Amino acid sequence: MSDEMSDDAVKEEDRQLVARAQAGDISAFEALVEAHRDKVYGLTLRMTRSEADAAEITQDTFLSAYQHLKDFRGDAAFGSWVHRIAANNALMRLRHRRVVQAAEEELQGPEFTERGSLAEYPPQDWSRSAEGKILDAELGRAIQGATDRLPEGYREVFLLKDVEGLSYEQIAEVTGDSIPAIKSRLHRARLALREAIDRFYNQGSAGG
Repeated sequence: MSDEMSDDAVKEEDRQLVARAQAGDISAFEALVEAHRDKVYGLTLRMTRSEADAAEITQDTFLSAYQHLKDFRGDAAFGSWVHRIAANNALMRLRHRRVVQAAEEELQGPEFTERGSLAEYPPQDWSRSAEGKILDAELGRAIQGATDRLPEGYREVFLLKDVEGLSYEQIAEVTGDSIPAIKSRLHRARLALREAIDRFYNQGSAGG
């Protein structure tokens, strides 16, 4: 109950700050940035896995929020609004990064097949402790690759729920989608990632 009251108090304070900021009070907007900057940075860092990208996206997010502040009508909480801006900016950055990486990998040679399995990995080395760390790293890259291949809406829901830890209600505020649609996309995203992990291990066991 205290958490709900605290959350309501934060939303009310945000509403007051937004009203002042919309009236031209710069200090009020600075207070909003101070209140939400760390959470926005945390979200974008988890999505991009790059401190430099997260810092830049966080700046872009609040710049965009300031530029469109007069359009904000308060239908959702200010925090949810800026989270949605940040998530969209991060997804745009990931799309751009994926295009660049695809161009580089075309020159260097892919590490995974189109089905997401490791293209080359010595199957006889599974039991070696030294190779265990390599295996963990390869699995992580396989999972990351599978995550990157998810359709945007699926990846966004997966990152917000399973990585960022938002509730279905919060994700609905961030994305503007219904909870049933969110649950459906999350289920399919999890299945896709599970299949990628299964392919990874089956590739190794098939070779052994």
